[in-house]
Amino acid sequence: MSLLQQDDTELDDAARGESFTKGTSHVIVASVVATILVSLAIAAYIITGEKPPVVAGDILSVTAHAMHTETSGLDANGAPMPQESFDQVYVFTHVRLRNQSPGPVFLLSMLTNATLPDGIHSSYAASATDYNRVFLAYPDMPVPHEKALPLDTTIEPGQTVEGTVVSAFKLSKQDWDARKDLNFTFAFRYQPSVVLTPHVPVLDR
Repeated sequence: MSLLQQDDTELDDAARGESFTKGTSHVIVASVVATILVSLAIAAYIITGEKPPVVAGDILSVTAHAMHTETSGLDANGAPMPQESFDQVYVFTHVRLRNQSPGPVFLLSMLTNATLPDGIHSSYAASATDYNRVFLAYPDMPVPHEKALPLDTTIEPGQTVEGTVVSAFKLSKQDWDARKDLNFTFAFRYQPSVVLTPHVPVLDR
């Protein structure tokens, strides 16, 4: 076999190697395209098959009442003590919650969140017992005494519960009126919290 024949063989092998490389590049491009198409299909399935939130709700009304309080200057035994004064704003919220899941959900707490110029101020809602005590302590409270929403409520599948809760902020009316936003966070056991924004005006009384 001559050297010329050996050189031809090497050239043929090189040419075949180039064609193999071209074929491999086509396979890589096809794999990338297939991966993108599969990812898009999975994303579309997730979006279209996304389940509704476990709990949905509505804020039916929000009523705020500002109070300026001065202590009597006497302790429980009648002895003199420094007199104090402070401002409070009571926020009464009438809410409706719906369980959209196949199992029961357990309400744990509710936060009223007011965004003021200096940041977010939050206040836990009082228990149903303390809600009722507010009207005993302040019989002239100019807010309707509605049915309380217990904060340890169990909401069965498909059930809707409704009631009123109250939160208190140590703020002046002027500070309260300067708020930029207001929303309510409902915490549930084993479930994500639900944040509701009122679409009704806040009444001042």
